[in-house]
Amino acid sequence: MKTIIKGGRVINPATNTDEVRDIIIENGIIIKNQKNIADLTDIDKVINAEGCYVMPGLIDMHVHLREPGFEHKETIETGTKAAAKGGYTSVCPMPNTKPATDCSETVSWVVNKAREVSPINVLPVGAVTIGQAGKENTDIEAMVEAGIYAISEDGKSVMNSGIYRKAMKEAAHLNIPVLAHCEDINMVEGGALNAGKKAEELGVKGITNAVEDIIAARDIMLAKETGATLHLCHCSTVDSVEMVKQAKADGIKVTAEVCPHHFTLCEEDIDCDDANYKMNPPVRGRADLEALRQGLHDDVFDVIATDHAPHHADEKAVGIAKAPFGIVGSETAVALTITELVDKGVITPMQMAAKMSYNPAKILGIDKGDISEGKVADITIINPSEEYVIDVNNFASKGKNTPFNGRKVKGKVKYTIVAGDVVYSDR
Repeated sequence: MKTIIKGGRVINPATNTDEVRDIIIENGIIIKNQKNIADLTDIDKVINAEGCYVMPGLIDMHVHLREPGFEHKETIETGTKAAAKGGYTSVCPMPNTKPATDCSETVSWVVNKAREVSPINVLPVGAVTIGQAGKENTDIEAMVEAGIYAISEDGKSVMNSGIYRKAMKEAAHLNIPVLAHCEDINMVEGGALNAGKKAEELGVKGITNAVEDIIAARDIMLAKETGATLHLCHCSTVDSVEMVKQAKADGIKVTAEVCPHHFTLCEEDIDCDDANYKMNPPVRGRADLEALRQGLHDDVFDVIATDHAPHHADEKAVGIAKAPFGIVGSETAVALTITELVDKGVITPMQMAAKMSYNPAKILGIDKGDISEGKVADITIINPSEEYVIDVNNFASKGKNTPFNGRKVKGKVKYTIVAGDVVYSDR
């Protein structure tokens, strides 16, 4: 079967292409990526992409699919369908499930389950320590053989630096990245929001920037010593920008991500005791928000990832102090990126494609993020000018926990294509 994507603005960072082109797909492979293809002989399907971005399939390095163990929040099936609706062709589920993804058997279970129910590519992440208890290293090599693409202790930090150093050395040996959640648990002290005026107004304990920054600095130093590829997850502070910038200047193998909630919101935007504003790390002050945007503009930050973290409605209905951390993001990330960054001139469409596809592929070491001829046809088509209002009732995710419900945005995913197959269309 042959499909042609006609008249779209093809944005491909791998070749620095940004122009109106046509793409022909056959048997899951891009066989032509050219201007003005007139010969439509043997074409079975035409996708009109006029006025749309045609990008390499988006890759989310940071999601929580919750299965196994927390299926009341999300499942691999519902989470990947939500990701497909959000334009993602590949996702990396974090290991803080129950049981944790900490051994080859659990990795194999996730891989096999995803093969059965997921419309997109699932690239599992393995835990750093057994049970994510921080006491004993996992068998990383066995998990790599079973199918992981990175290691992480996401949801917490490995507080024992010796154990973490050992894992980093092994990750460097196996040539996989370490995805770091930077949080000094000994300094959280029951905090729920950023340490600032809003936490004081709502009578909840605050989380200071240093909670994140101290571990970020430690992890960068461990990456320097071990030669590991370190990726800092969900950066939220002014100092994270400076530390990543300096680490790169020093030749340390460090990359970093920002999530849409951190480049869109600051603590001033929290107007009531609504736990849909509670995420970890918290949204910070105005200076942090502006620094993150500047870091994205300057390419200090390589990746935009969602940290999609669904929870059941009842869990979020108890107020900020008691509710779990986390918001959903798979179905809002594209629109927030276009509305808050691209439309405001913070980043270009080319930077968007790089940070949401090409760079994640490079960091993970996978042959994706490129829509050149001969590549697998993982493609996302987005209408950047289409406006709509975010409505949680239309989410494919089980999780409806977002502070963006009712927000008017611009940028609609029209098609998500995986290996040549349309796995989502808004029609």
